[in-house]
Amino acid sequence: MTELAAPSVVSVYTTRTQTYAPRGLEELFRRYADPDQEYERREPRSREVTGLGSGVIISEDGYIVTNHHVISDDGDGPVEEIRVQLENGEEFIAEVVGSDDKTDVAVIRIELDESLSAATIANSDLLRTGDIVFAIGSPLGQSQTVTQGIVSATERTSLEILGPGSYENFIQTDAAINLGNSGGALIDAWGRLVGINAAIVSGTGGSIGLGYAIPSMMALRVARNLIEFGEVPRGLLGLYPVDLDADLAEAFDFSSTRGALVNQVQEGSAADRAGIRHGDIILKIDDVIVDSAAELRLTVSQIAPGTEVAVTLVRNGETLVRPVVLGSLSGTRAAVDNRSSVLEGVSLLSLSGGVREQFEIPDSIDGVAVGDVAGDSPYADKLVQGMVLQEVNKEKVTSPSEIEGLLESGSNRLYVWAEGESGYLVLRVED
Repeated sequence: MTELAAPSVVSVYTTRTQTYAPRGLEELFRRYADPDQEYERREPRSREVTGLGSGVIISEDGYIVTNHHVISDDGDGPVEEIRVQLENGEEFIAEVVGSDDKTDVAVIRIELDESLSAATIANSDLLRTGDIVFAIGSPLGQSQTVTQGIVSATERTSLEILGPGSYENFIQTDAAINLGNSGGALIDAWGRLVGINAAIVSGTGGSIGLGYAIPSMMALRVARNLIEFGEVPRGLLGLYPVDLDADLAEAFDFSSTRGALVNQVQEGSAADRAGIRHGDIILKIDDVIVDSAAELRLTVSQIAPGTEVAVTLVRNGETLVRPVVLGSLSGTRAAVDNRSSVLEGVSLLSLSGGVREQFEIPDSIDGVAVGDVAGDSPYADKLVQGMVLQEVNKEKVTSPSEIEGLLESGSNRLYVWAEGESGYLVLRVED
């Protein structure tokens, strides 16, 4: 079934300029003989450095998913030129749509008149150990190379392949992945995309059967955010979790090492406002089971800021459920399904029971709550977290969508509740 997926896999060639300071042999010998002596430095020179990777077409209009490290230079900045070669040999210059180093996912785009052959994407959550998979890419420049293997494991986290602060959730496979395969397709037996090949672990630099791919659902989620926002909005609890080892579990009289122990809660964070404390052991976020600190970070990072989640935890042997409205990791976008797109950088929340409890809003107050307010929002000097918008231009409001419909260009009169008092404020909205 590889012929079904092959047209959607492309080769990605990059070019960047590298600056270096040349040293002659005579200078090197002198430095070795007398390292304390100063020598005249030669003028820096530059050279063109090329890179090679792969990519997968995810839409007919030219959007392509690849790896962040494929289109980045050694300093993690963008390369100067990206060329994409299709299966038929045609080449096009690509532009970067967005890139996320925390998941090693990037989106580039090429423009052409005809429609492209996009990959059929499968639900990677349904993959099981032992499933047959195929890796397609351009190892060492050999485009459209196919290797076969099985899924060796799923949900590989804490491998530290992507570095500190990253979000790892790899599919492990023994299908051969070599230099140039990065960004290419991992497909199932039906020719459907299940992963984006990203890394290998090897002592030789070649494949030894330890290959890792980003699950298709995770890669697609990141890609959609990059296309829509140019970044990846991530939820934030505002706490520092650690894994439970046998000693900690015994000390907390807990029968398992599964879960994430809260080491510290940031003051004023979403977790703090929801009453989560250090010493709590988090077991679930909504219906997602949390086995480790890394899984807690990963789970929360994939939920939009401003979303209310149910956190199941154990405290002193008692199981509790705490509603938490997630903050924003970046602080630059509070993108949630119920936000008002008119108020840039402001998330608006319906007054659910969890929101009322979190912001201590009385039952007698109706309206729409203000969630996260980005520091660079044009409304940061007017709207504050926990404020309730009760009326907009004389009309009572009960949902974020109503606010968007009532706000007008120019001055708007709002009746709001904050810190136990109600009053009017004027909010100016620009076109």
